[in-house]
Amino acid sequence: MTPFEGAGERRTRTGLARLFAAEAEELGAVIAGFLLFFLLFAGYFMLRPVRETMGIAGGVDNLQWLFLGTFLATLVVVPLYGWASRVVPRRRLLPVTYGVSALILVGFATSMAANPDDPWVARAFYIWISVFNLFAISIAWSLMADLFRPEQSKRLFGQIAAGASLGGLAGPIISGTLVASVGNAGLLAISAVLLLATLGCVRWLQRWRDVHGPAQTQEDAGRPIGGGILSGLTLVIRSPFLLGICLFVILLATVSTFLYFEQARLVEESFPDRTRQTQVFAGIDTLVQSLTILIQIFFTGRLARRLGVVALLTAVPLATMGGFAALAVAATFPVLAVVMVLRRVGEYALVRPGREMLFVPLDQETKYKAKNVIDTVIYRGGDAVSAWAKAGIDAFAASPVAAAVAGVGVAGLWAATGYALGRRHDRQVAGG
Repeated sequence: MTPFEGAGERRTRTGLARLFAAEAEELGAVIAGFLLFFLLFAGYFMLRPVRETMGIAGGVDNLQWLFLGTFLATLVVVPLYGWASRVVPRRRLLPVTYGVSALILVGFATSMAANPDDPWVARAFYIWISVFNLFAISIAWSLMADLFRPEQSKRLFGQIAAGASLGGLAGPIISGTLVASVGNAGLLAISAVLLLATLGCVRWLQRWRDVHGPAQTQEDAGRPIGGGILSGLTLVIRSPFLLGICLFVILLATVSTFLYFEQARLVEESFPDRTRQTQVFAGIDTLVQSLTILIQIFFTGRLARRLGVVALLTAVPLATMGGFAALAVAATFPVLAVVMVLRRVGEYALVRPGREMLFVPLDQETKYKAKNVIDTVIYRGGDAVSAWAKAGIDAFAASPVAAAVAGVGVAGLWAATGYALGRRHDRQVAGG
């Protein structure tokens, strides 16, 4: 390499570091984290439009049963993960989990190829992919919380999360392009390959941690996390802060479920054709991910540094209050589409990175086990309860206005909880 080429490469590296608000030694980890979430979300969002169409095919009035099944499946998976964390070294925990998940995807692909119209295979896949989605993402963010310090997380988590949004944008495009030629079974097989490809990124990040990560994190990486199979739940129950995060997640799930049910109802009314329904879902996903990428790369980190995590956790709930108020006045698909896009963009670009920042100062067992309980059991439990609550409101109310009014109140409590959690985190980090 000539001196001129070396200087050019240094300038390029410096320019990229400035774009990502990263230090030079952090840039490789940011890119690897970006790619990890890109591959993870591209594989999931390839299958998401199909999953949503399957949910409608089973009957909008039966969606609460799928939500309940998802919650019950989560209760089975979490103790298994708790057992694995006792015996598998932390360095190998994510690769083992993703490897097993890829094998399950291949099993579903085989079943769908043999029985493409089997409703029970479709229902089982809907439930499994809903559990896997939260579980896989939670573990990936546990790794991020293990790699970086609180100050780094404020600068870098938004840019890393942009990989998820780009993957969420690429996934529907891939599925729309390939589904006619490879079918649903083929999409599942491709998704399994993408999931296995994430293991290269994980390995690179673990090596980076060995050099640049906190000393305690480096020493513990080769040992199992330990604790009992239900210790994550025990940690949550004993910590007021973690219980606060649980409340925040339950309220987030409630808001999301109310809007999800309205989306299913209005899409079914507005677009009777199943192909058109899938296109609508894919179109919404594409718009959401496009807007999210811009915000994550250029605004999330800067907003967190200037205004703190509290801004990330309150802005979206306050905007959602306005969205539900608009739906109370005009419950139409165009209004619902705008509210859904704003809520999802805000969640991915602001709420999710802010929520993950809350765990960075905490210990490893909390990051990997208590966090996983919150992201899966608590979230899906909130889904199940709010699904039945929404069904109950719709059964007794003559119009969707009642659910929208209830949504205003839930979003208001969500904003207050986010403000309290953000204030506590910002004071803790400021105090060292």
